[in-house]
Amino acid sequence: MPGEAYLGWGREHIAQFLGAPKRIAFVPFAAVTTSMDDYAARTSAVFAELGHELFSLHTEQEKVKALATAEAVVIGGGNSFQLLRTLYSTELVRAIRVRVMGGLPYMGWSAGSNVACPTIMTTNDMPITEVPTLRAMGLVPFQINPHYTEATIPGQGGESRDQRIAEFLEINGKAVVVGLREGTLLHVQGEKLTVEGRGMRVFRHGKESKDIAGGVELRTSLADA
Repeated sequence: MPGEAYLGWGREHIAQFLGAPKRIAFVPFAAVTTSMDDYAARTSAVFAELGHELFSLHTEQEKVKALATAEAVVIGGGNSFQLLRTLYSTELVRAIRVRVMGGLPYMGWSAGSNVACPTIMTTNDMPITEVPTLRAMGLVPFQINPHYTEATIPGQGGESRDQRIAEFLEINGKAVVVGLREGTLLHVQGEKLTVEGRGMRVFRHGKESKDIAGGVELRTSLADA
C-alpha cells in the first residue's frame, strides 16, 4: 500500500498463513526494471523478519529439483508476460502446480496472482514479451484482476478497468473475474475462500458486478458470490 513498508499491511496474514519457520522458494521472474538479485534480497529480508528462510529459484541451476526441497513457494509481482514465459521455459509451470495441488503453500501478489489463475488474460500488464500460451497454472478456477479500481482519469480517453473486464467476458462468457482491490488478499484452503482486507468486485458476463467485503467466506467456485 502507498506509504507503507514493502509487503507491509499483509505481514500478519503472511505470518499466520505460513506458520512455523519454513524454507521458501521465491520466484522473481516477473522483475524487469529491477534485477532479480535485488528483488530476491528485498523479499528475503521481509521473510527473514518473520522467521523464514527464502531462496530464489533464479539462482538455482536445476530449478525443478530445487523446488522439490521447498516447504512453500512465493511468486512476486512485476510483468505477467515475462513471468509466465520464464515459468514455461524453466518447466516450473507444471512443477509448481503439481506441488501446490499436493498441498504446498502458495503465495503470489500482482503478477504472482495472475499466474495462479487459469490464464493471464486479466492482467493489467503490457505484453512486453511473447509467451507460448496465455494459459497459466490454474490453481484457482477464477480470473483475478489485481490492483482493481473503478476510478477513471478525467480527460483520459482509454477504457476503464470495468470496460476492459467487460470486453474479456464478452469473449470468455463462462469465466468469472475477481477485481482485487489494493489492500485485499484471498486466502484459499481447499474449497474455501476467505476475502481479507478492503474487499473485491466479482464480474460475470451479462450480470451486474457484485462487491464482496473483507471477512466474507465463500466457495472457491464463487457460486455463492
